[in-house]
Amino acid sequence: MGGAEIERLIALLAKIPGLGPRSARRAALRMLQQPGAKMLPLAAALAEAARAVRPCSACGNLDTQNPCSICADRTRDRSLICVVETVGDLWALERAGVFRGLYHVLGGALSALSGIGPEDLNAVSLLSRVTDSGVTEVILALSATVDGAATMHWLAERLKPLGVTVTRVAQGVPIGGALDILDEGTLATALRARRPA
Repeated sequence: MGGAEIERLIALLAKIPGLGPRSARRAALRMLQQPGAKMLPLAAALAEAARAVRPCSACGNLDTQNPCSICADRTRDRSLICVVETVGDLWALERAGVFRGLYHVLGGALSALSGIGPEDLNAVSLLSRVTDSGVTEVILALSATVDGAATMHWLAERLKPLGVTVTRVAQGVPIGGALDILDEGTLATALRARRPA
């Protein structure tokens, strides 16, 4: 098919989440057909991002500045911190444009099966931020899984004694969701979290 360089390119592309071997092969072919227009700019952007992007020392977001542009934005509500598992979750909330407070990226969730304990998460710095910075509410926006629930419980136990309000994002029936295709846990949560119509 091709040389070792092509096979290496395909193998590296296949490691990107969402790309399997077939998608990687198609992407490699497209880039190789126009290396000046597609491959070289991508290689330069990858090298520049690897050089310039770092985690924010305050919240854990990825940015080219430290503190990140969100933490540095003085127009944001500094009394609110939204706790998320990953930078991807933070970016999703930012794309939605519905939250104007600060964030804190845990870097995962507690998981007994995977051996992830509190010391493996960015949790101690969250407690320090809450203690030192005038935060009045911490919003837990973690995944609706057993691990996410365990992490929320663990965090809530440690945050409430600090005198802050601890809330969590609502869960339940998504917009456009049909009841007959939802799992029982989602339906139960939706019923418990009901509000006036």
